[in-house]
Amino acid sequence: MNRRKGQNGTVVISGSWYRVRWRLDVEGQEKRINMNEKVAPVVFDRNGNPKPPSMDVLRRARDIVEKSGANSEEHFNRIVLGEITFRNQAENYLYWVRTRDREPLKDTSSLEAALNKWILPEVGDLPLRNVHNITAKPLVNTMKRSLSARTVNKYVEYIGQVVASLKDGRTGEPIHPRKWDSSVMDLPIVNPRKQRRPALRLDAVNTLVSQSNAQEQALYVLLAATGMRISEALALETKHFINGGRTIQVCQQVDRDKPRIVEYLKTDAGSREVDLSTQVAEYLRAFMKSKKGLLFATRNGTPYLYNGLQQRWLTPRLQAMQIDEKGMGFHAFRRFRKTWLRGERCQEDINNFWMGHQPETMSELYSRMEFELERRLAEAENIGVGFTVPTSEIAPNCSKCSQSSKISEQSVVELVLQL
Repeated sequence: MNRRKGQNGTVVISGSWYRVRWRLDVEGQEKRINMNEKVAPVVFDRNGNPKPPSMDVLRRARDIVEKSGANSEEHFNRIVLGEITFRNQAENYLYWVRTRDREPLKDTSSLEAALNKWILPEVGDLPLRNVHNITAKPLVNTMKRSLSARTVNKYVEYIGQVVASLKDGRTGEPIHPRKWDSSVMDLPIVNPRKQRRPALRLDAVNTLVSQSNAQEQALYVLLAATGMRISEALALETKHFINGGRTIQVCQQVDRDKPRIVEYLKTDAGSREVDLSTQVAEYLRAFMKSKKGLLFATRNGTPYLYNGLQQRWLTPRLQAMQIDEKGMGFHAFRRFRKTWLRGERCQEDINNFWMGHQPETMSELYSRMEFELERRLAEAENIGVGFTVPTSEIAPNCSKCSQSSKISEQSVVELVLQL
């Protein structure tokens, strides 16, 4: 609409009339048509020459242009944009973010879920021009009753992204610029101290490992020892274990909504290598001895769907084992591992590399730990895992556990030299 604003019209003399000329958008064609209309009779001076249009004539001309709708946002939306609704623009936005060349979103499931469950039922049928602070406020009030402050703020960001995605084809600027005001919408304040970040404690991890077996136990050991995301762990294949099983290549994950593997990760930093202590590596080698392909597969050989797995597997196990941990998901293993690494003073650049986190400082950005295998293996051995790892001889059944989670420095040097 920016290019349509401020049109006053041009007053010209045609015969014995002042006429105003302007351009008007019409339905069914891209170019605007030229319009003209009589304003007032021409006034002549003493010599019989027509006088320039007076201020009164110019005001009348502007009124004629305004009444035609040439400067009307409503007219522009109806004729040029067809009064596109928020729902239709959301569909266009989803297609654009998936197909754009610059940082395309490979996984839009979270965005789609937010739109379908919360946003579209409330504002989906509104014309896009009518989606603003006031019309978004009732939705904010509804979401605050069920969702966390961080989630509410994130969903409002989605609304802003959809509204801003309708661009002027000539300038590339948003058709409906908005200044979103948190106080007008009464958005909840995100307090990091009140955010839920459940992490498993050491006794809970030990209980889960010792009272489980086979695939379930191996999954617990892998998650607690590596901090991998559950979607990454369920997509692991035997070919991803290199360096004698001491290093895991993380390069794919299970789709959020379908039992299939996709070759992209949550973030660019997620593509990484995770190094294991010798004890964990021996355990996983024993577990994989007779396996080919996926480590964790259903009876049909397909990967587990981790959304359903999280609800049907971990929560009942925690309850059955009488572990007093509420609201735990598989991400709690990831927080357990991160807490352990920080507590053991793991080098921060190695820590971030293993966890798949973006570097936070210039020193970490300059550090290239992907090329420092020996340092990483030594650090993995020195840091250990904190919990009791089953011995490799009984990995598939796990009726006994080893009490040691660290190996001597001498063993580390010998292993590195062998590799």
